[in-house]
Amino acid sequence: MITVVLGALPFTVITLLVFDGWPPLQQWDASVAARAAAYGATHPQVVDFWEVVGAVVLPWANRAVILIVAAYLWHRRARLLTVWLLVTAGAELGLVQAVKFIFTRARPEEMLVATDGWSFVSGHATAAFVMAGALGVVLPSVRGWRRRFRLLVLLPVIVVVWIASADRIALNVHYVSDVLGGWALGLAILTATSIGFGLRPGLRRRRRRTPSSPEEIARPPRAAVIVNPIKVGDGVAFRRKVTRALELRGYDDPLWLETREDDSGNAMAKRAIEYESDLVLVAGGDGTVRVVCAALAHTGIPVGVIPAGTGNLLARNLHIPLDLDDALERILEGRDRRIDLVSVRGDELDTDRFAVMAGLGLDAAIISGAPPVLKAQIGWPAYLVSTARNINHPSVRVRITFDDDLTIERRVRTVVIGNVGMLQANIPLLPDARPDDGLLDVVVIAPRRVTQWPIVVWRLVTRTNRADMYLERFTARKVAITAADAVQRQLDGDPIGPGRSLTAEVEPAALVTRVPNRR
Repeated sequence: MITVVLGALPFTVITLLVFDGWPPLQQWDASVAARAAAYGATHPQVVDFWEVVGAVVLPWANRAVILIVAAYLWHRRARLLTVWLLVTAGAELGLVQAVKFIFTRARPEEMLVATDGWSFVSGHATAAFVMAGALGVVLPSVRGWRRRFRLLVLLPVIVVVWIASADRIALNVHYVSDVLGGWALGLAILTATSIGFGLRPGLRRRRRRTPSSPEEIARPPRAAVIVNPIKVGDGVAFRRKVTRALELRGYDDPLWLETREDDSGNAMAKRAIEYESDLVLVAGGDGTVRVVCAALAHTGIPVGVIPAGTGNLLARNLHIPLDLDDALERILEGRDRRIDLVSVRGDELDTDRFAVMAGLGLDAAIISGAPPVLKAQIGWPAYLVSTARNINHPSVRVRITFDDDLTIERRVRTVVIGNVGMLQANIPLLPDARPDDGLLDVVVIAPRRVTQWPIVVWRLVTRTNRADMYLERFTARKVAITAADAVQRQLDGDPIGPGRSLTAEVEPAALVTRVPNRR
């Protein structure tokens, strides 16, 4: 939230200075506009040149570049980056028009070409800045693009930003402050969408792993790769990348294990144990990750989570990048970290484990109702569709017992038990949750009417810890929930069917995970 606010600060400052009539800025605008008008009046050929430039660097040309890059990323199965690019381009288009409509600033009186619309902000400058910034975020996240090639792309787009901005001033259709406001608005858009999508640009160089002990020299380290083929998509390209990344670090040929419709990873994890794996990589949805982690509990074998599903919640909370190549590098060059798992049981449910969150009520209904086709196409935003459908999900009376001691009764919309705290889009559902603190964090959400949901959402986004009738948080080592009626339940984003009870107990330091090194 602080980062988003700081990203919007330049635009806020420039807007206030422009419309508060700050004398130095007014004088600068007037001086540059007068010079541009005078020069253009005596040099028509220069005006013709800048008109041609303006036609080339139209905002839609910059948006077309973003669409082309988005199509390329979609082909590369970098779905998160694709959706981020499209959302960013859409935000730029909408916000530029909204700002113009809100402030209705007249254009300079002595324009050198005829154009309509309002002056603040410059749409050309904003679109060019967003295009350049978007490529600056995307290129470091796409493996296979050499560093020099990135520079060859980024340097021209930076030049485009300057040319598009200079064109607006040279033709005297925008003030200097309009261009600065466009840059600042572009920065605010890029900051907000990047934070919202949890992007982490920037990669470290790849290093070859060398054996460090006689045992390793005698036997290269072994890795098993457990894959959900439905989630991975292009299995051939995925297998080639993973095999190459392991080979570069001295691993033997990996053992490849694919999940089946009737087994999300339990038998595959046991096979990896029998193989005496030094590392298990798991690529699939949250359900596959949960099953594999549960089977590898207390074995001491490190688990590396390669994001390939809709939510990727464990990967997000362990700060593993969502791009495949980046994730592979961070995992294989990373460190081992022990985290807790949570054993869970309930009616019509065999004893199981989860690593992220379990829920009862609305959150489970949202997960159950998300359209599978939409999840496959756009990922976690598909849950927004299900949220809209279930926003008026009925409340239920529950009894919650913490550590066999404290018992409360509430009428709730949902109860979530978490081992970690962050949802998609970096929403801090349980801001104090840590995967290695030996505690469970519980949130009880109980708005009585649909109109009270904005209060709950605001408190979640701003990480407000104040307890009230809408939202309460608790911590314990054991949590038992009993509902008056059967309601939907979920484990790590997997629906497990309706029921009336759910009991969770933490298993401290049960799982070894491979996570990125601290920065």
